[in-house]
Amino acid sequence: MKVGVIAGGISSEREVSLRSGHAVFNALVELGYNTVFIDADEDLCNKIKKEKIDVAFLVLHGGWGENGAVQGMLEVMGIPYTGSGVLASALAMDKEATKKVFLYHSIPVPPFMVVHRDDYPEPPFMPCVVKPSREGSSVGVTIARNDNEFRAALDEAFRYGERVIIEKFIEGKEIHIGVLGDKVLGGVEIRPKKGFYSYEAKYTRGLTDYILPPEIDNTLYEQLKDLGLNAHRALGCKGGTRIDMIVDISGNGYVLEVNTIPGMTETSLLPKIASLCGYDFKTLVQEILKLALKDDKK
Repeated sequence: MKVGVIAGGISSEREVSLRSGHAVFNALVELGYNTVFIDADEDLCNKIKKEKIDVAFLVLHGGWGENGAVQGMLEVMGIPYTGSGVLASALAMDKEATKKVFLYHSIPVPPFMVVHRDDYPEPPFMPCVVKPSREGSSVGVTIARNDNEFRAALDEAFRYGERVIIEKFIEGKEIHIGVLGDKVLGGVEIRPKKGFYSYEAKYTRGLTDYILPPEIDNTLYEQLKDLGLNAHRALGCKGGTRIDMIVDISGNGYVLEVNTIPGMTETSLLPKIASLCGYDFKTLVQEILKLALKDDKK
């Protein structure tokens, strides 16, 4: 069996994807798998055909790597792949669609509104979080606390797409729940040392403290685990996912988004969460691969 680790891509998260991809590639090689690294670009289909891979391990972040496009191509080619299918990937990548699905399933989300390019409304909430509808890794995300910051935040978010989400800022603890298959692995509390959990805080050593497990009431922790699994199921996700949440000062949990291809770098959260269940990095990688081989995505 030949495994193709597909990483890189053409999104704003390319460098992080490459780091994740090389970590996964090295783990699979150490586990004894016949593995090839494929740097994804517009010629990806031909690269896959040339390498004659039997299964794809997807470590693409953002863009068409997570939105279902590559997944659809692999299905047409008859190649099994890790992670969620076409529809779940597309839903999770689009924050507006994600929130609408969650509301249908009575999964709590922060109050929000959607605006389109050239539509500059008065801020519906203050402070608020302004984010592109279809980006990950906190790319283009800004917390606005006054009108001037709000206008600048819209300009920044619109650099990454035609739709922007304006979300009520909720003061509280940020908790991330990890799911593997249909099993909750646990959670981690993150405490950025500067501002919020930005792109820089996510991928720079020493800028964030990670508390495993979260320092919250055990009853609340179990509720958040259930909420994370419900979010995973509501979108129809498969494989390993990370569900990002915020818990307000009253103990109410809100789901922010679901990551269908979580980061696999040295600072990434899913490997940290998996360690709570006794998975080291190589074991986690192998379990994700095994799930792909079990599931034909049909």
